[in-house]
Amino acid sequence: MTQAPANRMRARTVAIDDPGDLIGLLPDIGGLAWIRRGDGLVAGGCIARQEFDCIADADEWWRAYAAELHPETELAGVPGTGPLAFGSFVFDPDNTAHRSVLVVPEWIVGRRDGQAWLTRVGESLPDDLALPSPGSALRRPGLISYADGSMSGPAWESVVAEAVARIKAGELEKVVLARDLLARAPEEIDSRWVVARLAEAYDRCWTFSVEGLVGASPEMLVRREAGLVTSRVLAGTIQRTADEEMDRALAAHLSRSSKDLGEHEYAVNSVAHALAPFCSGMNVPDAPYVLELPNVFHLATDVTAVARAEGSSLALAMALHPTAAVCGTPTADARLMIRELEGLDRERYSGPVGWVDASGDGEWAIALRCGRIEGNTAHLFAGCGVVAGSDPEAELAESMAKLVPMRDALEAG
Repeated sequence: MTQAPANRMRARTVAIDDPGDLIGLLPDIGGLAWIRRGDGLVAGGCIARQEFDCIADADEWWRAYAAELHPETELAGVPGTGPLAFGSFVFDPDNTAHRSVLVVPEWIVGRRDGQAWLTRVGESLPDDLALPSPGSALRRPGLISYADGSMSGPAWESVVAEAVARIKAGELEKVVLARDLLARAPEEIDSRWVVARLAEAYDRCWTFSVEGLVGASPEMLVRREAGLVTSRVLAGTIQRTADEEMDRALAAHLSRSSKDLGEHEYAVNSVAHALAPFCSGMNVPDAPYVLELPNVFHLATDVTAVARAEGSSLALAMALHPTAAVCGTPTADARLMIRELEGLDRERYSGPVGWVDASGDGEWAIALRCGRIEGNTAHLFAGCGVVAGSDPEAELAESMAKLVPMRDALEAG
């Protein structure tokens, strides 16, 4: 357990005029972002930073730290106002060289539904809170080159084939296997550039930047807001084409695919089961809908419920992670198979990423369509759900489609 430090910090939130482009306020280094459809949160500075081995320790640390803050606000009840912690968690603490992290920023600028605000945290705050100075101009990466990560495409197909054989033999029902790709630029990659490109091209997703992990996730692991819990489940994917008529046919095929519907049902059931101890009044739709993104179609289901008082958004994220959509079914068996076959340190890919406020409300997506940026290198990740009906060649093609958002963001000009 990690002890929260003695805390003499104050936190003050004030309403502000619309600041315009939120991403333009990100500092050159170390900025934090959570953007969807132009609204969201950007932050900078660091009041506190703590690493963790598990989400439970992070939840306990933040509860203690937040309890000692002294918030003042002009916008009580507006989600995302007040002091926040941004976080990013590893997929499997027992199979990684990396750790999970929470960061409490010095300042936060947010916008939601036409209301904008500024929060500052510190031991001494001026009477008039000033907006942070805009960062420097975004820097476009130079020519990007790519290299295989932990294994080549054909080698990964062999791993998928082995997983299919073991599923057919009855070892488990589904396993999610990830692969990685290394992208290199001539100079240091500006993560703000990647955030801006992703937020523009994938505005229906949650674009995030936390401790070098940058991406645009289509999957909301859990949102807790004023007592209501929402979780979006994605499982079942098909790549789009440039032909509108063909895309309509592909979407219809996905909605009827027994393989994809079965994979999706596994994922939805795992989410509903995990949420049940923390919630009441759960609503699980009978059938998924097709979520349209620029590069792929997904089968999607939005599960809603009423939160019990003791379940913070971090506690809910802990209960849900890892879902069948990023691990498999049964979870314990799938996690063991991932460790055995995948040959990859997922780091914080496919772990929860998002933010939590002082009351425990917050939003946590699954870190998908993302990469870890460090210097002139971006470590990109993608994964696919493997079931008895999976075809290794088709799964490799699906993984390539899921790498498109990050590749496009790096290459956009």
